[in-house]
Amino acid sequence: MRASAVTSEAMNTNIAVKASSWVDKLKKWMMVVGPGLIVMLADTDAGCLITAAQSGATYGYAMVLPQIALIPILFMVQEITVRLGIITKKGHGELIRQYFGRYWAYISAITLMISCIGALLTEFIGIAGVGELFGISKFVTVPMSTAVLILIGFAGSYRRVEKIGILFGIFELTFIIGIFMVHPNMGSFMQGIQSVPIHDSSYVYLIAANVGSVIMPWMIFYQQSAVVDKHLKPSMIKKEQTDTFVGTFITQGIMIGFVVLFAATVFTTHMKASEDTVSDLVYSMGNFIGIQNAKAILGSSILGGALVAAIVVVLAGTWGMTEVLNWRHSLNERVNKNNIGFYTMYAITLMISAGLVLFNKNLVSTAITVEVVNALMIPIVLGFLLVLESKALPKQFRMKGIYKFLTIAFSLIVMGFGVYMVGPVFGL
Repeated sequence: MRASAVTSEAMNTNIAVKASSWVDKLKKWMMVVGPGLIVMLADTDAGCLITAAQSGATYGYAMVLPQIALIPILFMVQEITVRLGIITKKGHGELIRQYFGRYWAYISAITLMISCIGALLTEFIGIAGVGELFGISKFVTVPMSTAVLILIGFAGSYRRVEKIGILFGIFELTFIIGIFMVHPNMGSFMQGIQSVPIHDSSYVYLIAANVGSVIMPWMIFYQQSAVVDKHLKPSMIKKEQTDTFVGTFITQGIMIGFVVLFAATVFTTHMKASEDTVSDLVYSMGNFIGIQNAKAILGSSILGGALVAAIVVVLAGTWGMTEVLNWRHSLNERVNKNNIGFYTMYAITLMISAGLVLFNKNLVSTAITVEVVNALMIPIVLGFLLVLESKALPKQFRMKGIYKFLTIAFSLIVMGFGVYMVGPVFGL
């Protein structure tokens, strides 16, 4: 009896030790996870989701394969920021100033800020569009969301801001309910991903638009500054790379999901609908799952994406600009006289963007300008990123072998699409 009791006690001790070990591992993981996940959730913002929906409505499942191909590119680009931020303990703007001088630092910061304001326009237009679906004026939703975003930023804790952003981003996943409701045909799906009309110039343009909507310059600035503000250590690099890897699959899963949703409905039935706004998406999908269902499912998905993206975008722009100006720029400090410039720039950027949406009825020219800036920034920012990876990091933390070759090759392809987008946008 005594031997049996001892054995039982030993087994219980082993189970307790294993459980404790598992809990400890989970706690360590939770200390690291966040920057990669939130930046990827922000990547599928209102503009990206509209682009994905338009892709599915126009070319059906043929646009799924390019989205899959973007997974390794997106991860490779963003994981460089992880190593740069953790090892150098400096943001992207700081490193550009250090290695390329103030001139290029100011150029990158100014164009980044223009790009961020343009992206924020998209987010506020998305927020306004969701509100109008339910009869709420943009003069209510836009100021309210602006006030909420300012309060979140002024919380004095990066980790708190990150948690709130991820919570918003989770609402993006409500679109999955819509996929179950429309029952995509797997035969059509498999046939569609095998037929890629690469000789169709409109298809190539839409691929370029998808590349531009998936790989954003502000993502690079955000994640590098985020890992610095979160005080991640070199021993945490692999965990943060995993965080980025998981986030990459989630964001591309969302993009593919929206392509499938509209390929299975609008494209299959040859509706030839134009998916340019939130209401376009909702009313097209309403023909298949009911207007109220479409409002609830797509409205919450787009609103979640817009809010998390707004947090990430405004922080990316504020971090980038204040890093170049050499101002205090940590979210981990309450507002005081030393960091008032950082928080003031954060609030003003949001208010300018919100004001443009509220009081400018014709945003087309602004949108075109921003699109050009984004297209031009992609090769510039990726160029800086690759050079900094080889200059700012010690040898043991640099890319090597086939991984280095593939990362550079994929980056050059993305740069090419960025340059390609300038001509069509200008009508050349």
